[in-house]
Amino acid sequence: MSSRTRITTPAGAGPPESSLENLDVIAERYARARDGADNRRASRLRDEMIGAAMPMADRLARRYRHGPEPLADLEQVARLGAVKVVDRYAPERGSFTAYAVLTILGELKRHLRDRTWAVHVPRPMQEQSRAVTRHQSDLVTELGRRPTDAETAQRTGLTTGDVDRARVIAAGYRSLSLDMPVGDGDASLGDLFGHVDAGVEGIADRITVDGLIAALPQRERLVVIATFYGGRSQADIAAEIGISQMQVSRVLGRAVAWLREGLLTDRTPRRLPSADRDQDPFDISVTTSSGRVTEVRVSGEVDRDNAGRLRTALLEVVCRQPAGQRVVLRLGEVPLLDAAGIRVLLAVYESAKARGVTVTAAGLNPTVRRIAAVSGLGPMLVSG
Repeated sequence: MSSRTRITTPAGAGPPESSLENLDVIAERYARARDGADNRRASRLRDEMIGAAMPMADRLARRYRHGPEPLADLEQVARLGAVKVVDRYAPERGSFTAYAVLTILGELKRHLRDRTWAVHVPRPMQEQSRAVTRHQSDLVTELGRRPTDAETAQRTGLTTGDVDRARVIAAGYRSLSLDMPVGDGDASLGDLFGHVDAGVEGIADRITVDGLIAALPQRERLVVIATFYGGRSQADIAAEIGISQMQVSRVLGRAVAWLREGLLTDRTPRRLPSADRDQDPFDISVTTSSGRVTEVRVSGEVDRDNAGRLRTALLEVVCRQPAGQRVVLRLGEVPLLDAAGIRVLLAVYESAKARGVTVTAAGLNPTVRRIAAVSGLGPMLVSG
């Protein structure tokens, strides 16, 4: 702003910022001096007029200094409003002061309306929210109680749905940080809210599981507790109770399936028989039919625990057969055939082939048949 040319007030009127009425005189003189001035002088006159209007803008901004917005931001908005007033001022519009007050206050209210909401809300919805809040307060005074949604809607001219939406919008006017200090200590607002304990929801399941585990036979209970509560490996458990790791795996799988059934049905399933009293499901039976065919029926899972027994039994059968004899292995009751069982069947097949004896396997379920085929037993597999 230039300091060489200034717009002065009439003698005895005091400085421009001391009296709002002086702005009207200054504005009229500014308008007359601006007319016919070149661009450079017009710009200087504009700067001086803006400077004269700044004190009034600051006073208007201070009306809202106790609100949520910083005073410095409000003063900036008011001063920008004063610039707009100077740029748009024309003497024929009337009093400069009245025009300036209306314009600057409008800018301040618009700023407060748009900037003090925690979330962006369209202006029509803001107006609805304020109307609902105002009329609801009036109805509380008139009725002596909280009005119903229908009464509030009738007073505001809105639907009950609009009233409910306006209340939701009002809740987003000002948000609070959970880190906001509370009291004189180090506590924050977030400390006042409880936390969801995820373990509480699992109490009922844990109680049910404890009851089911207590109902397990001794060996199953030992394996389950050592695995899931003790974090021990199957090899360690097998060494402790004197069985193979494969047996531990089977015991654990059977116990887990039983526990799952109990959890899903909310009842205790049929009692699981103790593994200590279980009979070995693995069995081999040899039947020599008329003619040149000998059948060997195998039942139960074939794994490393019983693969040696199967090898001995099958090689004994093969060694007793004359050349040209056929041995049929009936494996329809074998639900599992692991790598040890595959090796046994391959050895028996090669031994029989060297003696001129044909060994075939029949009745395999699809899973066992697929395992046998990819393991090289395809030549000995037959249907039926």
